[in-house]
Amino acid sequence: GQRNEEEEHHSLETFTFYLSEPLSKERVEAFSDGVYAIVATLLILDICEDNVPDPREVEEKFHGSLLEALSEYGPNYLAYFGSFVTIGLLWFVHHSLFLYVTKATRLMGLLNILSLSFIGGLPLAYQLTSEFAEESHNEIEAIQVSCVITFFASIFQFAIWTTALLHEGEALHPFARYGGKEHAFMFAKLALYPCVSLGAFFLTCLLSEFSTTIFHLMQIVIPFAFLALRIFVRISLTVIKSVLSLSRRKVLLLEEEEACLSPTETLS
Repeated sequence: GQRNEEEEHHSLETFTFYLSEPLSKERVEAFSDGVYAIVATLLILDICEDNVPDPREVEEKFHGSLLEALSEYGPNYLAYFGSFVTIGLLWFVHHSLFLYVTKATRLMGLLNILSLSFIGGLPLAYQLTSEFAEESHNEIEAIQVSCVITFFASIFQFAIWTTALLHEGEALHPFARYGGKEHAFMFAKLALYPCVSLGAFFLTCLLSEFSTTIFHLMQIVIPFAFLALRIFVRISLTVIKSVLSLSRRKVLLLEEEEACLSPTETLS
């Protein structure tokens, strides 16, 4: 029995050491860029194959007006641009993340592969949401599947950041370590997509009648939120620092008042 416990403890240490072994950061970034590029290409191929009007249809049905023919596919194009923007912003977050990661580990590589596996499901999310124009009966399920794909694709990126923070002295650039401005900005940037997609998922469960509106609002709000994120983080940090400084001043004033009082006054 004692020998089995020793072997189990040794195997556990080996497994832990295996996950913390270094991994080439350049290879992780190159593989990730390739996956993002292929997924974006698949989106373009999907919309070019199914959402381009036939020349005969343009002549007969729309009297030669190409703009009127394209307007019929407007919701499909909206779904395409929403999915493409999602891929672009997730790539931007991934790029910012590995810009501050100085040393990758095997655990980070595993989490990155899990994130990329859900990134590869974004063309499926596009195909589901492009059916909104046909007024299909599974709109809520399609939106929830899209929210789940986006949530897991982004939450594994957040897990990479958390793993890097556990060994921030070796794995993170000094600018992004705990307590700095860039750390707060990266935390907000990595938490944006998981929070918004999870919130949209629960809102569609509660407000099923407005599920399509909620989903389109999510796709519109997130890009503007990314643009305003740094300003919001700076304002929040300024407010927090001012509140902390005021509380420290109050404590110092109370200490000075107690120091100025005589011993008999303090006892009373």
